[in-house]
Amino acid sequence: MVKAASRNPADTDPPASETGIRIGKYNNCTLIADGVTSEVYRSDKHVLKVIVQHNIEPHDPKREAAILQELHSLIPSAEQIINLTETFRDREQRFVLVFPYIPMTLGHVISSGSIPLHHTRSIFRDIISGLAFIHRHAIIHRDIKPSAILLQSPSGPSCISDFGTAWHPRLSSYTEPQDDKILDIGTGAYRAPEVLFGNKGYGTSVDMWALGVMLAEVVSTPPVPPFESRPAHEDGNQLGLILSIFKTMGTPTPDTWPEAKGFKVTPFELWTVFPQRDWADILPAVDGEFRDLVSRLVCFESSRRDGAEEVSDTS
Repeated sequence: MVKAASRNPADTDPPASETGIRIGKYNNCTLIADGVTSEVYRSDKHVLKVIVQHNIEPHDPKREAAILQELHSLIPSAEQIINLTETFRDREQRFVLVFPYIPMTLGHVISSGSIPLHHTRSIFRDIISGLAFIHRHAIIHRDIKPSAILLQSPSGPSCISDFGTAWHPRLSSYTEPQDDKILDIGTGAYRAPEVLFGNKGYGTSVDMWALGVMLAEVVSTPPVPPFESRPAHEDGNQLGLILSIFKTMGTPTPDTWPEAKGFKVTPFELWTVFPQRDWADILPAVDGEFRDLVSRLVCFESSRRDGAEEVSDTS
């Protein structure tokens, strides 16, 4: 679900009765966010995601709806995944997804300052549980970031939203075979390095990299991602992110990133060599338990990253 980065609907939205419009059966709908493909409205206890632009891969609202419906049809249910209330076509025949209104995102909480460790533990326990659930069914979220994590309060509970670019082993197989997936996924500093180097056979580990980057951000003071990323529309944004990752962690070698030897573009040539750095040096003032988890998630070799089930068993 698209969220406005600079606005907290719980704090800044005017009363719906003063400015609202009607969308389908929902009255007093107030615009709270918009993005490349959708406009998001609040109507009392509901949020309506109105699709205004189609055919922008990998965005697929119908697939998003199908994935959420499937996940919530399973037993046990997907408690840490946003629930889809319904879908319909509005008067203009635009596709609309309806969700329960949840007052804040992890991004909003981060923007207000440091998060207490016990809140971080609670929030991330829910996120890890949600990722374990979708990964168990071979679904890749592909856009884990603070604005995709919805919170009932600053301490949680939390759930994962924004499945508009998610990959599903059956629903995505026609347009994106398992070994030929789209590379234009993820957001900014949370993008995994194998995607940046053109590996179309990536898997659920791209979500675990993003989870680790997000955790590193939350436990830092002030809370900022460990890597720098320019806005997506700026030239050189991908190269800038690669260089930031290498400066922070050290330039990878065939030993630290063996899978990259098979990439069409390898990271071992034509790059400035930066010294290897341990996460104890990168995050020196961070709680040891969280720093250790970051180190097991934010590593170059995707097969060496902890899976969500593995993290869930130890958290």
